Amino acid sequence: MIQRIFDIVISFSAILIASPILILVIIILKLTGEGEVFYLQKRVGKNGKEFGLLKFATMIKNSSKIGAGDITLSNDPRVLPFGKFLRKTKINELPQIWNILNGEMSIVGPRPMVSNTLSKYPKNDKEIIMQITPGLTGIGSIIFRDEESYLTNKSDAIKFYDEQIIPYKSSLEVWYVSNVSIKTYFLVIFVTAWVIIVPKSKITDLVFKGLPKKPDFF
Repeated sequence: MIQRIFDIVISFSAILIASPILILVIIILKLTGEGEVFYLQKRVGKNGKEFGLLKFATMIKNSSKIGAGDITLSNDPRVLPFGKFLRKTKINELPQIWNILNGEMSIVGPRPMVSNTLSKYPKNDKEIIMQITPGLTGIGSIIFRDEESYLTNKSDAIKFYDEQIIPYKSSLEVWYVSNVSIKTYFLVIFVTAWVIIVPKSKITDLVFKGLPKKPDFF
């Protein structure tokens, strides 16, 4: 309940502060690329309930049906020019503030996934992850903030994602569910902002203790 109150207060504040940026992005997207402003994608939320996750459009239409599907690679040709900037700065995620206000998401929580990706997670982990409301950011989002780079030059990027990234990302989300607290909530928000400003910072390991051991590909 307390986290929900903070979600609403912070989200309303974010809308007021970011409104000039949001308006500018909407105008640019309308005038460039394919003229699409928003992208609505079905994601799995708390208790397995699906909802429409809202983002700024950064890729060509029907991108999930071509190329690497739901996985975005480094220098992915499906990403539009302005979309690269939006993805790098995470501005493309800002429309999810509406999902937060609707109660479908929290500011902090396990990242909501498409059903196809979620189906590849270990059964026990899925059950744990879906116990709480998914988030705009979270420990998994922070650790894998540059996920595309790990898939670069892989002969089979999809196989690498399924066999290497998913198991570790799953363990991170389970760690978060086991450590849910208002303190962790605000630490995740702080670290998220920090790594956007200082992308190569090692602050995550300093702030969060007891995280699952990183695999060799890190």
